[in-house]
Amino acid sequence: MQKKAEQLKKGEKVKVAGKICIIEAVEQSDIGKQGVKKCRLELKTEEGEKIVIVRPSDYPFEVA
Repeated sequence: MQKKAEQLKKGEKVKVAGKICIIEAVEQSDIGKQGVKKCRLELKTEEGEKIVIVRPSDYPFEVA
């Protein structure tokens, strides 16, 4: 199942680069020069690695 970045919530699991990650924080920015809202996701992999991703709010993520 896929969800847009703006629909994701803290604690959900998503698949990023073949790894399953737990969302630790989600921040949404206002519309900027590019005309699209952005979402900043702080993720933690099952191995404990932290990942920060910035994507457009309509970017699809695979929910695990």
